[in-house]
Amino acid sequence: MKEFGLQLFSIRDHFETEEQIKEAFLEMKKYGYSYGQTAGTYDFITPERYAELAHEAGITICGTHYNWDRIVNDVEGTVKYHQALGTTNVGIGGMPGPARESKEGLLEFIALFNETAEKYAKYGMKLTYHNHSFEFKKFDGKTIFDYLVDGLNPETTSFVLDTYWVQHGGADVRATIERLAGRIDILHLKDMEACHQYAIEGGKFISAPAIIEVGQGNINFRDIIPLAEKCGVKYFVVEDDRAPSVGSYAAIEKSATYIKEHLLNL
Repeated sequence: MKEFGLQLFSIRDHFETEEQIKEAFLEMKKYGYSYGQTAGTYDFITPERYAELAHEAGITICGTHYNWDRIVNDVEGTVKYHQALGTTNVGIGGMPGPARESKEGLLEFIALFNETAEKYAKYGMKLTYHNHSFEFKKFDGKTIFDYLVDGLNPETTSFVLDTYWVQHGGADVRATIERLAGRIDILHLKDMEACHQYAIEGGKFISAPAIIEVGQGNINFRDIIPLAEKCGVKYFVVEDDRAPSVGSYAAIEKSATYIKEHLLNL
């Protein structure tokens, strides 16, 4: 891995005005990030201006988490938006609710995803899917993730694989990367604490997501990074879902410091 990027959801508290965006890109570059993946639609600013601010800071846009309804129903507008940003990775952060609730809903989503991906392929773009841990629950003895792997067209779609959520779902991160060799354009680097924190909600104990800065948890990135490169991953992107509550700049700086000291040029 020669360089690394940031999923901008990690610093979403700094993407509310044009001036904040300008400052955020400069801050990212200062910590060592080379590219960013968008998180949302940012309708208060044109994609042209957004890309200009990124490029002025030395940041390249490598992909998006965009609005699923727009992706499906406004192909031309979505293509123009991504062309302005300078990326061919058109992505969503997760499937809509009905697809998670039944096998029938899931299969309908996969069919629509493939159908829509064919339209974007004509423009040299791919639809990307980002996983959480719910994809590892089962319908008829087969995980949602299995249905996605088997059902999505590898020629027109790709995965934004999230290391934390794969492990949170009970799957093996390295085995999953190997299984998806050639189908992961973006790998989310997200670490998991050595033990989960628990909280009481409605009188019941629940497991709270134990996301932590890269290098501070128990995901073995020193083995994952070389394997991911071997399997064709193009972009390594830090994502920290917790922000802004923990102080988003401090969190992404801590991750960047670890990456520069331990993971670059493995």
